[in-house]
Amino acid sequence: MQKRKLGKSNLEVSALGLGCMGMSFSYGPPKDKQEMIALIRAAVERGVTFFDTAEVYGPYINEELVGEALEPFHGQVVIATKFGWKIDPKAERGLAGLDSRPEQIKRVADASLSRLKVDAIDLFYQHRVDPNVPIEDVAGAVKDLIQAGKVKHFGLSEAAAKTIRRAHAVQPVTAVQSEYSLWWRRPEEDVLPTCEELGIGFVPYSPLGKGFLTGKIDAGATFEKNDFRSLLPRFTPDALKANQAMVDVLRRIAEEKKATQAQIALAWILAQKPWIVPIPGTTKLSRLEENIGAVNVELTPHDLRIIETAASKIIVQGARYPEQIERMTYR
Repeated sequence: MQKRKLGKSNLEVSALGLGCMGMSFSYGPPKDKQEMIALIRAAVERGVTFFDTAEVYGPYINEELVGEALEPFHGQVVIATKFGWKIDPKAERGLAGLDSRPEQIKRVADASLSRLKVDAIDLFYQHRVDPNVPIEDVAGAVKDLIQAGKVKHFGLSEAAAKTIRRAHAVQPVTAVQSEYSLWWRRPEEDVLPTCEELGIGFVPYSPLGKGFLTGKIDAGATFEKNDFRSLLPRFTPDALKANQAMVDVLRRIAEEKKATQAQIALAWILAQKPWIVPIPGTTKLSRLEENIGAVNVELTPHDLRIIETAASKIIVQGARYPEQIERMTYR
């Protein structure tokens, strides 16, 4: 497995990480815990050293899963988790709004340390920017945690460029995590240039378009009520049908490269910048191995131009999130 550094921080991780959310949250009921522990450990055996979780995934049970799975590998892996939600088990999906007050951040850090079974959180992201708490106060709280030895690196998720700059001025930001793939390219507008300028790593979540870019989802796909894709405008039948054109682009390149569409989609992200580390999620060993194979797929400048030219002619249909969720991003 190749390694990459997240910006100027010297935080070195595998070129491909593993997003663990779907093992416990959002894509239907939680998966069998022992099977997921085995999958996470299989990832370590195959060279993956970067694992992504959050207190809200479950809530809590995903951190517990990751903590148990990775306990034998302390010092060999990097675990990222997140703060910033007000959690209420009675609320839908456990989410009852945002809360990034400094005292809450510190409470979450202590609880996450316990669930993850670690002495320090490797990378602690603000999950969503809280409009009620100045980002300087958030960065200051994480700075305190870093000075106390409870956190090693500070991150932001789905933050706007101006917010990244303000936070970075108080406590250097190691990584920004945002959705990024061939069918969601907004970070290219100003977030990626800001990261490059400031020496911040970038961690794309949903690099396979929540499964769509794998080519396994067609216009006839249906999603259970507890699969959050059932709520997403981009996953309505009409949008899925219209967006197949993007999958067709990947299929053509994949056939030439003797790779899969998922591998081409990930290789495309890896080819953008050397400080970008995508974190595709999966609950299946075969998919894990397929995704890891993407690091060995080399896209030439010619390949990238073909993809760019074809993709530029496609207008992706459907919003990525319902409006009330999208409003929480790029603040």
